[in-house]
Amino acid sequence: MTHIYKICSVALWGEAEKAGVFRGAPVDLQDGFVHFSTAAQLGETADKHFAGQTDLVLAAIEAEALGPALKYEPSRGGDLFPHLYGPLPLSAVRWVRPLPVGPDGRHVLPDLTA
Repeated sequence: MTHIYKICSVALWGEAEKAGVFRGAPVDLQDGFVHFSTAAQLGETADKHFAGQTDLVLAAIEAEALGPALKYEPSRGGDLFPHLYGPLPLSAVRWVRPLPVGPDGRHVLPDLTA
């Protein structure tokens, strides 16, 4: 089972839980797809796009559950990033955890193997 990851605000995730589906953050809606990261890309994504932000969560999603709407497309440096063309069904979410900021100002990623 392959997991991909989504970082978003606690408030936005709360809205998704109420709706039963995650339609995307403002950047996702603007770009026309939901941005995700692989485990290897997650630290750089947190540093580049969420530096210093608090009140965030990290969601682990079962990639296979998303079917053909999930595409791996080139982005930073030609690396292939997962993009979902459509809403994220919460049934594909395996867990959601807080994403705190450590004393060094960087986000503290949870153990992704647990």
